Amino acid sequence: MLIASFIAVAALSLQVRAGSEVVAVAFPPWWSAQQAMLAAASADAALVRTTTLSSLLVVRPREHDGLARLREAGVWLVIDPQAVSACFAK
Repeated sequence: MLIASFIAVAALSLQVRAGSEVVAVAFPPWWSAQQAMLAAASADAALVRTTTLSSLLVVRPREHDGLARLREAGVWLVIDPQAVSACFAK
C-alpha cells in the first residue's frame, strides 16, 4: 500500500498541467546533452534551460502537436518543470 501511494503521489506531482507552455522532457539517460538538444531542436522545441542531468531539458514545445513531435524525437517522459526545478536545477 505504501509503494502504491508513493507512485500515485509522484505521478500526480510530476504530471504536466493542462495548457502548460513550458515542460521538462526526459530523453534516454545514456544520451549526451548534445544529442538531447539536437532531438529537441528537431521537434521545433525552444530550449528554456538545462539541468544537471544531460538528458533532462526544460523546453517550450510548438503549440500545435509539440508534445507528439517531442515523443517522436525520443522523449521518454514529459514532466512539470516546477516539479523538477528544485532537484535538477543547474
